[in-house]
Amino acid sequence: MKGRTTFPGLASWTDRVGMPVSAYTLRQALSGSSPPSRRTVLAFLRGARAAARARAATDEEAAARLRRMPGEQALVRLQEAAVAAIRRPPPACRRAPHTPGRITTRAGLARAMCRMRTAAGEPTLDELTARGAGRFSRSALHNALTGLRLPGEQLLAGFAEACGAGEDAAGALLAARRRILAGPRPPAVYPCNIVERAEERRQQDEAARPWLAEPERDGCDQQLHDEEEAPHRRMTAWFDALDDEELQALQQSAASVGQGLRAELAAYTARTRPDRDSNR
Repeated sequence: MKGRTTFPGLASWTDRVGMPVSAYTLRQALSGSSPPSRRTVLAFLRGARAAARARAATDEEAAARLRRMPGEQALVRLQEAAVAAIRRPPPACRRAPHTPGRITTRAGLARAMCRMRTAAGEPTLDELTARGAGRFSRSALHNALTGLRLPGEQLLAGFAEACGAGEDAAGALLAARRRILAGPRPPAVYPCNIVERAEERRQQDEAARPWLAEPERDGCDQQLHDEEEAPHRRMTAWFDALDDEELQALQQSAASVGQGLRAELAAYTARTRPDRDSNR
């Protein structure tokens, strides 16, 4: 019907006959990706008929094309048959329909959908979208099959029907979506497990306690240790027995030599008290 008429020219003719359609829509009607709508088919026919009628007087090819054009009712019946054929699920799958198992992740849902598509004979995205009868778009189906986005319930139900799978497969996909939205379950807590962990921790502490205790000394070492500690204990006891007035008087008398009483006591303690860590 189109003949040598360009798509922009055919679009202008559809505007003249009162059914304007863009050149892009007319081009898509001939691409074969999906059947055009009834309005597009009628606009295509009327625009092509008007273009051929305008050239029929001087162009024999246009006149012959005008005589071969079908009627509107015949063309509409062809369009309806094409839509019904592409929306109908395949009569038989190359494999048995795949019914997914228990799915808990979005990636697992995408893999299950890919297996269902393979079992249906690897239909194209355009074919699946056409069989979905407008329940989902091609881009949404692509995102679902690649795991980019979690599909909706309408998409999952339409996809299962487009693949020729049964109600069990559709129910499995919908149940998987609900589990993914609910998230993972919290780990189960058992009282016996808590008691066992506490007992294990207590045993570890008991095993580590001997390593933290101070090593025992024999009689000679203990005597030397007491003698080294005696000056420190006497100095500490004397310092603790001072009242505030005595402490202030001692601080003022010690200030003339540039050193406080507390600093002097600290230096004395460092000289008299042995380093325990170095002796271990």
